[in-house]
Amino acid sequence: MANTPSSKKRARQAVRRTAVNTARRSRIRTFLRKVEEAIASGDKAAAAAALKAAQPELMRGVTKGVLHKNTAARKMSRLAARVKALGG
Repeated sequence: MANTPSSKKRARQAVRRTAVNTARRSRIRTFLRKVEEAIASGDKAAAAAALKAAQPELMRGVTKGVLHKNTAARKMSRLAARVKALGG
């Protein structure tokens, strides 16, 4: 267990940051899941709209340090390719 006052404070901050980051990551995953579901349903318009909504959320995750820049770029690229491949 933390002993010094500074390490106790650090432990408290870590708990708080972990909660924030977990919530943020969960929110990002929800947006990505909506895109996946729209792709699975075959609705290109809905998938494109979901992708458009998911992009800023992914990039926000990068600026907040939850995701790596290349990870977000890879996810966006793969989703965009799958949306583009949809017929209709």
